[in-house]
Amino acid sequence: MSTSSRTELLNLLGDVKARVQDKLGAVEFPMPQFILMGKQSVGKSRLIETMAGECFNFISGTLGSRRPTVLEFRNLPSATTSRWHVRNPETMVWEQFPAQKVMELVGARHEELGADVSSDAVYVRLESANCVDMQIVDLPGFRDFALDTSKEALARKIEALVTRFMQDKNNVMLCVEQANDAATMSSLAKCRQVDPNFDRTVLIRNKLDKYYKDLTPENVSQWISGHGDLPQHLTCFSLTLPHWKDSEAPPVPFDQLTESMNQQDIDEMLSKDIPPKHMATIGFRNFSNFMEKKIEQMFVDSIGPVMDKLNEFNSEHTTELENLRSEYTDTDPHKILSTTRDCGMAFATALGDVMKGQLGLEYYTTLEDELIDFHKFHADNDAFLRVPTQEFSGVGDYIEYLRDEAGIPTFGDELNGGAQFRRLMEEVEIFLRFSEIAVETKKRDVIQARGVSMSSLTWRDVVVKLLGNEAHLPLQQRV
Repeated sequence: MSTSSRTELLNLLGDVKARVQDKLGAVEFPMPQFILMGKQSVGKSRLIETMAGECFNFISGTLGSRRPTVLEFRNLPSATTSRWHVRNPETMVWEQFPAQKVMELVGARHEELGADVSSDAVYVRLESANCVDMQIVDLPGFRDFALDTSKEALARKIEALVTRFMQDKNNVMLCVEQANDAATMSSLAKCRQVDPNFDRTVLIRNKLDKYYKDLTPENVSQWISGHGDLPQHLTCFSLTLPHWKDSEAPPVPFDQLTESMNQQDIDEMLSKDIPPKHMATIGFRNFSNFMEKKIEQMFVDSIGPVMDKLNEFNSEHTTELENLRSEYTDTDPHKILSTTRDCGMAFATALGDVMKGQLGLEYYTTLEDELIDFHKFHADNDAFLRVPTQEFSGVGDYIEYLRDEAGIPTFGDELNGGAQFRRLMEEVEIFLRFSEIAVETKKRDVIQARGVSMSSLTWRDVVVKLLGNEAHLPLQQRV
């Protein structure tokens, strides 16, 4: 794949992941990425600078980095100067700044955490003719020593943060260790815990130049294999990164110094008669070539799962959108008013169908069964009389009266609907006829009820007054 095609692929997939996470938050997304992990001072920062092709330093204070830094390196052969960008966390738009300003912005994002950590990454993009074409997540370094309890707590938080990234099976771990005895590589041991077969682990043994004098044609093969402590299938590179005295500036431009160190590693190892199969694991250029090919392979393999995940997101959100549209339509005030009216009209007209009665229904009842069920339901209710007068000893006596003396025509017929309602009204009328005025009506009461009126007052009006005053309580007891 050409450099321009690889750059376009990285930009496309990176933007897709950024947009998905911007809209949906931190979701599981099947896109691979490289994570850089290791202890402090093993050369992680210098490795990043070598990938970038220039020297820089994120200003992270005395506590170092405390959150992931996603670095997107885009190789542009035609670029005459480096272009640095930082992605705005609010607008998710890349904003270009001078290199020094980028260092300050990234450092401020780390410093704002104080003695805490965060999984929210800061995103930096570099476009340059000297950088490799790849994306990498720089994680805070493991801390072996802490001077006080606060720094011990910070070290534990950092280890927990890095471990979460290591456990993600979409992440390929770039484990940086010094090129010493493989048995003492503590970061590699942490990789083994989450990736026992080292299927997604790449070991980078830094500071190879410190061991030139220890290597001989007799032991170089054993040293490359870690004297048996490194699995044969573990992808491993040994290299020397650019370095110079801390108090001095680089003796030559950084990219030239990188090439010089790379060639020095190759020449030195060739002088030790290193086997050809191990030569591809020596030097930074072999490492960067491996990384570029690995990126192509990983991202090509991820296109299928990424498309499946995007289709899943699309299906879920299409369904949610349809539900929201349906809810919006159903909650339209005009439609609610119309629906309410339709319900009211349906309820009002339904009584007509009920009163007409329905053939073929399973529920039919006689008046006797209806009265017995009514009395059972109100057995504990003393708020009203359950028989019209005390002359009836109980509901059975009252039922005999309705059947034998009142002569309700449909007493023994099983009915429902309107026919049942008409029969009930006949029973209610008979029940209420037993309502009597509880006291004797005297002549004085009649005269008092008639009184003197400015308009005509009939005897019907007088009777209504007397009944309203004296017959209300007996009637109430029967309702």
